Amino acid sequence: MPADTTHERSSPNLRLAIVGTGIMGRGIAQIAAQAGLKTLLYDTRPGAAAEALKYVAATLSKLTEKGKLTAEAAQRAISNLQVANALSEFSGCDVVVEAIVENLEAKRELFRSLEAVVAEGCILATNTSSLQVTSIAAACAHPERVAGYHFFNPVPLMKVVEVVDGLMTAPSVGDTLMAIAKRCGHTPVRAKDTPGFIVNHAGRGYGTEALRILSEGIAETYEIDRILRECAGFRMGPFELLDLTGLDVSHPAMESIYNQYYQEPRYRPSPVTAQRMAAGLLGRKSGRGFYRYDKGVQEAMPSSPSPTARAAQVWVSPRGLGAKLKELVARLGATIDGGASPAAESLCLVAPLGNDATTTALAEKLDPAQTVALDCLFPLEKRRTLMTTPLTSGPMRDAAHRLFASDGVPVSLIHDSPGFVNQRVIAQIVNIASDIAQQRIASPGDIDLAVTLGLGYPKGPLAWGDAVGADKILAILEALSDFYGDPRYRPSPWLKRRARLGVSLLTPEA
Repeated sequence: MPADTTHERSSPNLRLAIVGTGIMGRGIAQIAAQAGLKTLLYDTRPGAAAEALKYVAATLSKLTEKGKLTAEAAQRAISNLQVANALSEFSGCDVVVEAIVENLEAKRELFRSLEAVVAEGCILATNTSSLQVTSIAAACAHPERVAGYHFFNPVPLMKVVEVVDGLMTAPSVGDTLMAIAKRCGHTPVRAKDTPGFIVNHAGRGYGTEALRILSEGIAETYEIDRILRECAGFRMGPFELLDLTGLDVSHPAMESIYNQYYQEPRYRPSPVTAQRMAAGLLGRKSGRGFYRYDKGVQEAMPSSPSPTARAAQVWVSPRGLGAKLKELVARLGATIDGGASPAAESLCLVAPLGNDATTTALAEKLDPAQTVALDCLFPLEKRRTLMTTPLTSGPMRDAAHRLFASDGVPVSLIHDSPGFVNQRVIAQIVNIASDIAQQRIASPGDIDLAVTLGLGYPKGPLAWGDAVGADKILAILEALSDFYGDPRYRPSPWLKRRARLGVSLLTPEA
């Protein structure tokens, strides 16, 4: 491919073609047309491309009616769209974007056909979300002009696109696709060709760890969702998200990433979703998933009422996150047991980092029947998470619940779990993102940008790790690894080194 064609392909007169006019193809066509790109639409199904053009035109008209687009701008965009009746009409195109079915052989066959009609300098881009760009390009005589161009649904609203370099992709090809994405009003991020690229790879920690917590009987789905929404700040809990996406989409994606990485334990799927998918409990689309839905409205779930029992006095451990715990207990007006060790009638409160309540009680030589743990790593203003040992007495549990709910903040009660809920889920998210950086799949900045735009997380995972403290994230993972003996929780070298050096997780290699 000539090295001096990059400027020509990113010029105002660039000509684009889209093959496949389903929901993704239509979305790409809309943003391209609005950006002033002459865009050809082609689909093998008779009439599909014409239907897509009408759909985009109707969408632009609706935007005009809502005052989000002028009538003149809408008409200009519509005039940029044209239906192609055969691939041979692509001969004058600079870029062809493929958005057909996620089938490797179908995509390979299409790219072979495209090479027979497009010019030598034409870029061939695939919108694949799960297949290897390199495998698609391997069918081509000129694999250097093939790259991934992964948009997210709905394309006009999801403002991120992954530009994926296959093993043979010429750097100028990715540069051109980056420039086109910016022209279309999107934020491009650059990724190496690996399973899941950035966004679908980085998203493995949230749902899979929540499913592990559920499968261990630590908490119900709705409590896990509440904790992650109200304490960690996610827009949707993991089970609400699985219901929205549908298990028929989510579970195969989990299996795909896991198997493409040759059963990497960090990405291990859960039998919970496999079984529920087999039962047809897909989520909103089936009317029942982890929740029931009545006309699209999610069922209301119960909350634990605050008990009336009060502790005579409260002993607070100074270890772990004890300083934050002691401050809260004092603010709530509890009678403090100031002894070096707790009295027999005292409620024992601990604030472990990474450990469970049992391990913490035994390490501090506390009576497990008196001990209750509070997660103090995350904000405590909207919800508080209490964790009991298997031996915590009912009166001690209830006294802790009453104390921490006494100012009106709701409380979630969970069974014993190393890292509570938030600590272990966030640690997994940060660790997986760290390993994406370690593998040089993308730059640290692009990882965080892709995740915040593509997944809507409250923070980029690496910035989140910095906010919590890389040393704390490392401590949580090491505690999980020690407890379970599962390589799922082994810390990434990227995280380990930066935690030990005391530098930001966003710090790239020199």
